[in-house]
Amino acid sequence: MANPTGFLDIERRERSTRPVAERVRSWDEFTAPLGPEEAGRQAGRCMECGIPFCHSACPVNNLIPDWNELVSEGDWKAAAERLHATNNFPEITGRVCPAPCEAACTLNLEDAPVTIKSIECEIADRAFGEGWVAPRLAARGTGRRIAIVGSGPAGLACAQQLARQGHNPTVFEKADRIGGLLRYGIPDFKLAKSIIDRRVAQIEREGVLFRTNFEVGVDVSLDRMLDDYEMVVIAAGAEQPRDLAIPGRELGGVHFAMDYLAQANRRVAGDAEAAAPISATGKHVVVIGGGDTGSDCIGTANRQGAASVTQLEIMPEPPAREDKALTWPHWPLRLRTSSSQEEGCARDFAVVTEGFEGDGKVERLRCLRVRWDEGRMAPVEGSSFTIPADLVFLAMGFTGTAFPAAAAGLDQAGAAIRADTASFATSRPRVFACGDARRGQSLVVWAIREGRDCAAAVHAALTA
Repeated sequence: MANPTGFLDIERRERSTRPVAERVRSWDEFTAPLGPEEAGRQAGRCMECGIPFCHSACPVNNLIPDWNELVSEGDWKAAAERLHATNNFPEITGRVCPAPCEAACTLNLEDAPVTIKSIECEIADRAFGEGWVAPRLAARGTGRRIAIVGSGPAGLACAQQLARQGHNPTVFEKADRIGGLLRYGIPDFKLAKSIIDRRVAQIEREGVLFRTNFEVGVDVSLDRMLDDYEMVVIAAGAEQPRDLAIPGRELGGVHFAMDYLAQANRRVAGDAEAAAPISATGKHVVVIGGGDTGSDCIGTANRQGAASVTQLEIMPEPPAREDKALTWPHWPLRLRTSSSQEEGCARDFAVVTEGFEGDGKVERLRCLRVRWDEGRMAPVEGSSFTIPADLVFLAMGFTGTAFPAAAAGLDQAGAAIRADTASFATSRPRVFACGDARRGQSLVVWAIREGRDCAAAVHAALTA
């Protein structure tokens, strides 16, 4: 423990952000790094607890106290090695992970957890800047061919781990670029796509092959893939959006959130304009759904120059501060305000949308307030109201994977693919599933964990 009283002597400091008025005029990342000196000070706040709850709260089991100590001592290269030992893509999780580790930090009992996420990002970015991130080539190849369906974080992590075992993985992606929802679901102002590109370049140099514009289950059957590859891993992600079947759903201007975000990301990438462009410029926008996808729609709409943005959430407004004695070290339910919401958004809670109204195109929403009692929802009598809207985004989460599992003869658990939690084996021999395709909609960090564990299971099956 480099600084035994660091948690007492040093105040928590987070990364700074550019002013709202400035950042909404740009699609660039707006969060400034801590810098090595401040990151070292912040790492010195770590108490190196006897039971590191931050470690157990992290799905990839990051060795957080270890690399905090190394950073506080100035040994950045060793910190980068320790970080990459458990996490294939810390530069991504350091940007988009909600940081359950910080919620579990002992110092969070005083609302001042170690800035773990910021330190992680600083380590990862410095590792790239110093040239420490180099391809890790297997000592010898096995010649065993594995097909991986989906190039999101689960598929990429699985492919990288298998390549490092000497196998020959090929990643199949139905889109035109690698990255899955990292590429087309997360806006550039949160995750610059150059961050993905530099990591993909490393993975490619390690021996992973990539094939884009190729949809397994549509362009080619799973049976044919099993003819050509010894094993197939389904890591296609949860892309099936939850719909809202209410009157007026067919009106123009009502879109799934991911259709909007993917199109906006393509526009930023310089692609040709879509045949039916979706733009929030000068429009009154309503986002239905209070999660990260909804926030990404808000930030995108504000950058496109929306006249107003309103976000509706069916659940009641959470408390401003959780009861630590009841929730810590678990992820707490409390009111959070995202960077996109800070940029301009009216938020309304405990609201149900009953219908969309308009003449051919949506013009307003008919809504109703509800109350919640012990988990049960009931309408508030006489609380109906309308909201003007030119554009509506449905951001209510995802029901499961878009991979045609039933047609491929795979058993399902709801809309996800049923697979053993230890072996990741599906109902079909030589077929595995991991990430959101197996567990349903979840976090990037969980996808990385499942990709790594699935790779270990595939390697065990190949070498049994």
